[in-house]
Amino acid sequence: MAETLSVQDMLPNKFEPKRKNRWIFALEGIDSFLIKSANRPTMTIEEQSISYMNSKRYLAGLGTWGDLSLALHDPIAPSGAQQVMEWVRTHFESVSGRAGYADFYKRDAQLKLVDPIGTVIELWDYKGCFITSAGFGDLGYDGGDMLELSLTLKFDNCVLQY
Repeated sequence: MAETLSVQDMLPNKFEPKRKNRWIFALEGIDSFLIKSANRPTMTIEEQSISYMNSKRYLAGLGTWGDLSLALHDPIAPSGAQQVMEWVRTHFESVSGRAGYADFYKRDAQLKLVDPIGTVIELWDYKGCFITSAGFGDLGYDGGDMLELSLTLKFDNCVLQY
């Protein structure tokens, strides 16, 4: 039998969308205003197969968080390159060749999405972030663009608080 919807079910509710430009990324040792762009987390869940006679069944396997990509402004002062390099040195010191303990180089971070008046409406907690790639930008005489830094971070876990 066909269902007839009420007018209330067919009309859209009022809503305020989340905006791509309303966010703050907080990472120890890096000034938040330097972070130009970031991505929200991604998760990949492996599949596990169970063979039985002439068929297969599938279950969810291990979950893996994707890399976190950040782009940063590199002003003269405070120097973004210096802040990034200080963190890099906790991972690996190129002068001495020494590596660091995970307790020294792993940092926690937060991604906060805000509404039009600045209230945090979505909070991601990243646990155990460390640098897997740090780029200090390209140079060229053909333009007056601002310098930009790039970071790729790996992390242990991520939790959507709200």
